[in-house]
Amino acid sequence: MSSYYLQSLYYYVLVPLNIKYIDTIAFILVIASLVQLTELVIKKFSESLYKALGVYLPLIASNCAVLGVALTNIAQPQSYIEALTFAFGSGLGYALIIITFTAIRMRLDAVSVPKALKGMPIALVTAGLMALAFMGLAGMI
Repeated sequence: MSSYYLQSLYYYVLVPLNIKYIDTIAFILVIASLVQLTELVIKKFSESLYKALGVYLPLIASNCAVLGVALTNIAQPQSYIEALTFAFGSGLGYALIIITFTAIRMRLDAVSVPKALKGMPIALVTAGLMALAFMGLAGMI
């Protein structure tokens, strides 16, 4: 959904003012604001989910994912409905991945993991396996 706002910001503010060169900075400011708002809502309504996701994961990953969707929407000539559909689908896919990754990490915290893989190494292995699994879904629609 924020991709729609970023596309509107780009076409209705940056292009008319002829300041397209600051698009990345403007997008990051909008995205960071939306991520902080989302983080506050999650913290208020689901403390366990907030703790499971950690502090930095949602901020970094959301910024990258949303910025990528916004830049893709601007780079490809498409209507607002197409851009909105693409942004919604991307957000839905991102949510599916984050929820799945969180569930796997919670499960890994409850089981015995070899000492060499505890913490970040097992998270990276899990992320790599998930990337391979979801790569198979690319282009289905």
